[in-house]
Amino acid sequence: MKMHKNHPYHLVNYSPWPLTGSIGAMTLTSGMVLWFHKNEMYLFYLGWMILLLTMIQWWRDIIREATFQGHHTIKVTSGLKIGMILFIISEVFFFISFFWGFFHSSLAPTVEIGMTWPPKGISVFNPMEIPLLNTMILLCSGMTVTWAHHSLMSNNHSEATKSLIMTVTLGFYFTMLQAYEYLEASFCISDSIYGSCFFMATGFHGLHVIIGTLFLMVCLMRHINCHFSMNHHFGFEAAAWYWHFVDVVWLFLYISIYWWGS
Repeated sequence: MKMHKNHPYHLVNYSPWPLTGSIGAMTLTSGMVLWFHKNEMYLFYLGWMILLLTMIQWWRDIIREATFQGHHTIKVTSGLKIGMILFIISEVFFFISFFWGFFHSSLAPTVEIGMTWPPKGISVFNPMEIPLLNTMILLCSGMTVTWAHHSLMSNNHSEATKSLIMTVTLGFYFTMLQAYEYLEASFCISDSIYGSCFFMATGFHGLHVIIGTLFLMVCLMRHINCHFSMNHHFGFEAAAWYWHFVDVVWLFLYISIYWWGS
């Protein structure tokens, strides 16, 4: 017998994905311990595989609920927006911790690093080379993702497709340049506090760029399959908010670590 609800909320069905996600996270963490202490990576790869399969199937279910089953009402979408905003705020504080560590060390360099910043022996990157190019790439990607949003709201399918392809391409280009920069670096993460601050901050930002690029790539595939409309496209909006957050963090990274810190 089908039950009719008299409220706008979405009460989710029983799902195995929270359990498999927890198992995957535990396996991944245990695998990292095994990797660090015994240099064995099989458990690490197994954890990643469980998490990846869980994410694909869990998010597939959410897309089905939103697009085909009509469960994402205005009230539900409002809750999702608040959740995404709170998530981005938590990410802001995550990066604040890296900036705090960087400025704590750079504004008052200790005798162990030569009482100078950058520390003695560290050959830093020229901020006018690859870092400046990456800054321009991310600023342009912020423009193209905004173009995609306005195209969606104007019901212009082809323009939204073009601008999303450009955004995803720029995201991949940024990641390639960041990888090249890491390969060319004259210092590593264990080279004093500068190496630790640099690679932790830029590395986690790079991870966020990869996540944001994949997020937008999924939105591109959904858009091609006509999952979004003028009034119902929160999946894309969440990706755009996340991408703008990544852009702003990079501007602070470039100004403080690459330019001022060098």
